Amino acid sequence: MQVTDFLVLLVEDDPDHVLLIQRAFGKANLVNPLRVVRDGEDAVAYLAGTGPYSDRSRHPLPSLILLDLKLPRKSGLEVLAWLRGEPQVKFIPVVVLSSSSEGPDVEKAYALGVNSYLVKPVNFGDLLEMVKSIGMYWLILNRNADGPAPPSLPKKPA
Repeated sequence: MQVTDFLVLLVEDDPDHVLLIQRAFGKANLVNPLRVVRDGEDAVAYLAGTGPYSDRSRHPLPSLILLDLKLPRKSGLEVLAWLRGEPQVKFIPVVVLSSSSEGPDVEKAYALGVNSYLVKPVNFGDLLEMVKSIGMYWLILNRNADGPAPPSLPKKPA
């Protein structure tokens, strides 16, 4: 597998935030494809492979989801709840990338199974550093649950 096989799905409705995150991916030299959906219903459709996202060769499952909480049509928390209940996609790592640092939002996200919760930095330099860290940890160092079990761990029965 190549690094470019690890697609990132960005679920973000604010066009300015999308542009900044895309720019940060470029400046961080992350070659991973970054796909964008702009609301919670499109996120579910993409992950379920339905509607305009039914062709998995054009819309492959992501290796990482960057999820905003405040989304139209279905909130990020609703997307996360749906995702964690779906056997085909429930193990995809999800990083909440939100403007909210409110305790209840953070607690709800972790209660629903988010892997990480990050507050969007205001400064582009800080966003760039955050994106570099996301790339290093989630796309290079982290081992996702969908791969084969390491030799030292028993495989779980199906």
